[in-house]
Amino acid sequence: MAGMNRRTLTAEEKGESARLTDFWIEFQEQNPGATQSWLASASGLGTQGAVSQYLRGVIPLNLHALLSICRVIQADPYYVSPRLMKSLTDVPEITRADPPKYLAEPQSGNETEPAKPRSPFRRVEAVGNDDPRFTLIPKVKLRLTAGITGFSIEPEEDDGATTAVPTEWIAQRGYSSANLVAIEVRGESMEPTFYQGDLVVLNTADTRPADGGVFAINYEGEPVVKRMSRDAGDWWLTSDNADQRKYGRKICRGDACLVIGRVVRRETERF
Repeated sequence: MAGMNRRTLTAEEKGESARLTDFWIEFQEQNPGATQSWLASASGLGTQGAVSQYLRGVIPLNLHALLSICRVIQADPYYVSPRLMKSLTDVPEITRADPPKYLAEPQSGNETEPAKPRSPFRRVEAVGNDDPRFTLIPKVKLRLTAGITGFSIEPEEDDGATTAVPTEWIAQRGYSSANLVAIEVRGESMEPTFYQGDLVVLNTADTRPADGGVFAINYEGEPVVKRMSRDAGDWWLTSDNADQRKYGRKICRGDACLVIGRVVRRETERF
C-alpha cells in the first residue's frame, strides 16, 4: 500500500516547531529523565511518535497539540505560534500539569513540580560594559586551515561586535566566559533549528563529540555548524534540513574534520 504523502511545512510552521523544541530541550535540562513518551502521556496526545513528529517538524502543530504540550512544559504558546493563538478569543488558562514521577517527593510540605523552562525569546536590553548582570561575548569570524586543530578569530565588522549573555546563565552551566565566542550561522542546512543570520554561542572548551550535539566544525578548512551522530563506529556530520538530497550527511574522520566547539546558545531575530 502506498505511503501517505505529507505536505511540506511552511517556513512559519517550521519555526513554530523549532521554538517548541527549544522549550522542550530546556525542560529536559531542568528535569532529567523527561522523555517524549512521558510528554505524550502527560499532554494527552497519545503516543511518543506523535510528539516526536510535532517537535521535529514532520507534521504541523495544531491548536490542540500546541496548548497540550505548552501546558505540560510551561511554554508560552503565544511565543511558539502567534498564528495559532490568533484564532483564540477565549484563551484557556495554561495550568501546570502533574509533576513527573521521576521528580523527588515533596519534603517538609513543599510541593515539588517541574521547573518552568526559560523562554528562548530574549528581551532586548541596552547593556553597558560594566553591567554585572551580563557578560559580553565577542562576535567573531573564524579563520581556519585544513588539518590544523587550532583556529584564530577576528571581530565581526558589524555594529557592536559583541552579544550580551546573562552572567548567571554562564555560571549555572559551569562555563568560562574566556572560552565562549559567538558566530553567525550561514546557509540553510540547519533549518529549522538554525536559520541564516542566527547567532550561536560556542563553548570552545567542549570539543568532545556527542551523539545528537550541535558543533562548529573545521571541515576541510571551512567553518560549518552541524549536528554530530554516531553510526557504525564512525562520526557523521548531519544537517537538520529535511532536504537530505541537498544536505546529505558527511563522515567526520581525521584531520579533515576537527571540532571547534559546541553550540550552547542561540540568539535569533525570527518571530
